[in-house]
Amino acid sequence: MENKLEFVSYDGEYPNLCSGILILRLNGEDIVFPKYSLSSGGGVWFENDYKEEHVEDGEWSIKEFPENFPVSLCQQATDLVNDNVPHGCCGGCL
Repeated sequence: MENKLEFVSYDGEYPNLCSGILILRLNGEDIVFPKYSLSSGGGVWFENDYKEEHVEDGEWSIKEFPENFPVSLCQQATDLVNDNVPHGCCGGCL
């Protein structure tokens, strides 16, 4: 049987997009990921003595999967997140 993985929800919000809880559905069963499991590929940096700020959005990666999550589905899970969660930056916590 082929596994069916679906995006259900993610509740992270600006300014801390990375602090939400991700829920995916695997073969009809909801899988809740640990809080703070997403990591943004974006970033924030400053120039001219912190007078100019630069914010760059980036794709998400999943840094923590639930126990027993199939390794063969990790890339598909990451793709689902990037297709459904707005790209953010790693700067909301500044």
